[in-house]
Amino acid sequence: MPHELDQILISSSQPDFADKLDELHNKLREEARFGGFDKESESENNRQEVLDIIRDVSKRKYEAVREYTNKFDKEDIPPERFQVSEEQLQQAHSEIDKNILKIVRQAIENVRKYQKEIYLGNFKHPGIKYTPIKRVGICVPGASAPLPSTVIMIAVPTQVAGVKQLAVVSPPRYKGDIHPVTLAVCCELGIDEVYRVGGAQAVAALSTDEVVTGFKKVDKIVGPGNKWVQTAKLINFGYVGIDSIAGPSEVLIIANEKANPAWVAADMLSQAEHAPGSAVLFTDSQKLAENVLTELKKQVNQLGRAEATIECLKEFSKIVVFENMEGIIKWADDFAPEHLEIQCGEQSRSIADQIENAGAIFIGDYSPVAVGDYWAGPSHTLPTGQTAKFFSALSANDFIKSTSIIEYDKEKLAESAEDIIRLAETEGLDAHAKSIKIRQQK
Repeated sequence: MPHELDQILISSSQPDFADKLDELHNKLREEARFGGFDKESESENNRQEVLDIIRDVSKRKYEAVREYTNKFDKEDIPPERFQVSEEQLQQAHSEIDKNILKIVRQAIENVRKYQKEIYLGNFKHPGIKYTPIKRVGICVPGASAPLPSTVIMIAVPTQVAGVKQLAVVSPPRYKGDIHPVTLAVCCELGIDEVYRVGGAQAVAALSTDEVVTGFKKVDKIVGPGNKWVQTAKLINFGYVGIDSIAGPSEVLIIANEKANPAWVAADMLSQAEHAPGSAVLFTDSQKLAENVLTELKKQVNQLGRAEATIECLKEFSKIVVFENMEGIIKWADDFAPEHLEIQCGEQSRSIADQIENAGAIFIGDYSPVAVGDYWAGPSHTLPTGQTAKFFSALSANDFIKSTSIIEYDKEKLAESAEDIIRLAETEGLDAHAKSIKIRQQK
């Protein structure tokens, strides 16, 4: 009997195969932000509304922030409650379950160790000076469930880089406030600037000086969020730095006949449950493809949000059967996924070595995305929607900037003076040439 999920199983031999993958990418890009080159009027109108919010906050400061928070989050936050107090942070920290705190501390240590090992600032070069960004804003999505991993995966890399000022923003959606576990993790990390605001108005606030007395705009805004947050980050890029335009979470799984279909299905569902979230399987085994589809049908009904997850699978997910692994590798590299899992037995490592475009690669049957989300060490803030072709995983290196150091003495300049003068005169920049000539006069 046909099942509604049967539609996600396709073959690379289908004449419209490439079109189907392009359609999937376009859907994911549309979920990331409003506007674009060929967007319908509703999307353009929403983008204009984001721009209006940013302008309004810039003009009316906190009064605008308060109004939008009331409008979108149904909470009226007076100025004195805009920032979470030190007392509340300490209280949340003291009341958090001690076992959870122990786990949080180990996760922090894992991330800190990894980030220190890859930090460019550890390497010295006479021609480059590395300095940390001074002030960073971190967007933490609001939900009834806490999201402490987001705080850990962004704040720890900033601290390894030497950033001294961190401002966390999160909407007051847990009983009219920020979830206490999120606050407890902020306290554990020594973050004392936490604000009850989310959405486009949070990005606008982070980009504006003196929203409330003493508040300073940040130099860079990072972190996940919905279309409103990501569009606001995009509009503000250039006034502040940003990490990337993060769309729906996604996983591409490359698997052969040696993979466990139940595990593959479970990993696909772990992304689809984000709703929206994208889960794609590339395989050269028709049998595995059919078995994974069977497992999806069985496992999805065991989830609390089965209906929403099924719709997400239908809208943003695919199981694709290829003729060979060569075709899989080619298409996977073009797919440039946020998370790439490779479950191909002893071939897994060699396949990973052939992939250039991915936010993070998880090799082998025992490396599901959840390991990276919470524990392994690399940040789980990763490029989505094919942007892994030009963006990288967030790391401590995203929070330092390099300054070139140039120091010539009289003899060194004399050696190159004529060549520099000729290049300057070729470009018709006489003053450039004269700045060299004047130093060569006896």
